[in-house]
Amino acid sequence: MSYYMHSVPGRLRVKTPLIKHNAKLSAHVEKFLWQINGVESLATNPCTGSIIITYDQKKITSQMLLDTLKTRGIFDPAKAVTNDQYIHSSASRATEIFYKAVAGAFVESALEGSALSLLAVFI
Repeated sequence: MSYYMHSVPGRLRVKTPLIKHNAKLSAHVEKFLWQINGVESLATNPCTGSIIITYDQKKITSQMLLDTLKTRGIFDPAKAVTNDQYIHSSASRATEIFYKAVAGAFVESALEGSALSLLAVFI
């Protein structure tokens, strides 16, 4: 699993492999994040490795939260994929699959006629 980050004003979601399947570390992360002034709600999910934080933008920024997670060794922004990158990557894979399917159908159709012609020659 890779690192993932999505941020909109007042809400930050990160995924980190460090808390995935680690309920003890997940609880520790919740404990230290709740101590940050401006955190309004918080949810960690050790099944998915996800941390969702809503916060008061007048008191704290998403960058400050990310820096805290980085300092604690929980999140590595250098390895993180953003939502835009994730969508672009998924769209690129979907496009590649689509073109392979179209090309495969075209080749199959072209060879189908050739095979029948070849069979007719032998009959």
